[in-house]
Amino acid sequence: MNKKYTIITYGCQMNHHDSERIAYLLESLGYSPEKDLEKSDFIIYNTCLVRENAELKVYGQLGSLKALKKQKPNIIIAVCGCMMQTGNARETIISKYKHVDIIFGTKNISRLPSLIARHRSTGEVVVDIEEADIIDDDTPINRNHPFIAYVNIMTGCNNYCTFCIVPYARGKEISRTPDSIIREIKDLAKRGYKEIILLGQNVNSYGKTLRPKVTFPELLKMVNDIDGIERIRFLTSHPKDCSDELIDAIANLDKVCENIHLPFQSGSNKVLKNMHRVYTREHYLNTIRKLKEKIPNITLSTDIIVGFPGETEEDFKETLSLVKEVEYDQGFTFLYSIRKGTKAAEMKDQIPHEVKQERFQRLIDSMYEIFYKKNKADVGKVLEVLVEGTSKNNPEVLTGRTRGYKLVHFVGGKRNIGHLVNVRITGNNSFALEGEII
Repeated sequence: MNKKYTIITYGCQMNHHDSERIAYLLESLGYSPEKDLEKSDFIIYNTCLVRENAELKVYGQLGSLKALKKQKPNIIIAVCGCMMQTGNARETIISKYKHVDIIFGTKNISRLPSLIARHRSTGEVVVDIEEADIIDDDTPINRNHPFIAYVNIMTGCNNYCTFCIVPYARGKEISRTPDSIIREIKDLAKRGYKEIILLGQNVNSYGKTLRPKVTFPELLKMVNDIDGIERIRFLTSHPKDCSDELIDAIANLDKVCENIHLPFQSGSNKVLKNMHRVYTREHYLNTIRKLKEKIPNITLSTDIIVGFPGETEEDFKETLSLVKEVEYDQGFTFLYSIRKGTKAAEMKDQIPHEVKQERFQRLIDSMYEIFYKKNKADVGKVLEVLVEGTSKNNPEVLTGRTRGYKLVHFVGGKRNIGHLVNVRITGNNSFALEGEII
């Protein structure tokens, strides 16, 4: 066919993993990847609904493709992902963006070839949204990385945080069977993959829908026993389900990296209650204490929302004080964004944008100072690094990550790419380390 495709992906690692499946399907149809939209024959947007900014970007980019569609009427434009699982966004695309040819959701990616065939045969817009829960989808995957792989262990979420649209877009929580997961990872190990990242909206609650039940720490033990895999990570954990059993698994399983992403969202108990996070500040800090006691070299990252409805200056100061007490190695901060369909969107006392922006700046100033301090403490240490490739800014410099997920830049031969090497840390900034290979 000699046709080309471009996938633009927004959102979380789950969306990027879905795009890997889409890429495989398109290449099985004879398409090859292309970065330049104007040279593409198939353009697909894999969308995110969590933040308003990501949704607005999709609308803006779709609008800009109208002229390209006139120039190349045979080009196929598709939109998929979480935005399409909700009626409002889907109807907006159908009614206002007539040049979009295919619309589908998160649960029927495997049907993409038939959707393309249907559009080609009829010339009409094809809309296919699956509402039923699907988890053991055997669609092969075109991995974006040669030795690091995402593995989906569950989908959906049962937590219904008042700010989050994910349960409405991804559906109820459902877990893959351990046999299916282990079979996929063993295949990855045979193909030379070194690092596995287990994915789920809340990996800590893995296995609750299975009969018999299997806990997430039990699954980690199964993955840890697979020959060939050298590192195991997981995303994302919910503080209410971060059990002592999980903490022991991180401490005792040699392939599980000493790193956890544990979003706290707010340091205020009042705000946490309004968010329906189902834990308190005290519970969260107690979990952090246990992690640091059992795993002294653990690195911590988090998510924080600034400006949730009703957040006072005192509430925000409690968030600042929690950040200073925990001392995170990395963090992701967000201005609260109204998401239609969530309970928080209907709450009174929405915070003015300028107040949110001012608090946001104070928060990141505080966090960047802590990141620098934590990275400075690594100078002089020798750390194990999985070399991922070369720096975007300098092809002579290699880049990789420590077990604690810290980014390291150092000079070395490209033969080291894909291998674990020891690097002595010689310098740092707030976001990365510099070193020399030993």
